[in-house]
Amino acid sequence: MPYEVMEIQATPNPNALKFVLDHAIASQPMSFFSAESARDHAIASGLFSVAGVSSLLLLNDFVTVNKQSDAGWPAITGRVREVLKKS
Repeated sequence: MPYEVMEIQATPNPNALKFVLDHAIASQPMSFFSAESARDHAIASGLFSVAGVSSLLLLNDFVTVNKQSDAGWPAITGRVREVLKKS
C-alpha cells in the first residue's frame, strides 16, 4: 500500500528527519542500521537504495531517516517520498 508523506519534521539530530505518513507503517518499532539488515523488508530495503541513507526507524505513522553526515537532504527527501509512494 503506498504511503503519502504528510509532513517532514526536523529532529534534534541534524542528520535525521521524521517523515510523517498518511497511515501506519509499523505497529512495533523497527530499526534498521544497514542495507543488509533491511534486505527482508521491502520498504526499508527500498529506502536504503537512496544514496546517503544510513539508518531507519519505522513506527506508527512515521519513518525517521538518518543520513550520512556528508549527504544533503534535498536529494534524499525527494527520493524517500518516491520510495514510500511506490511501496
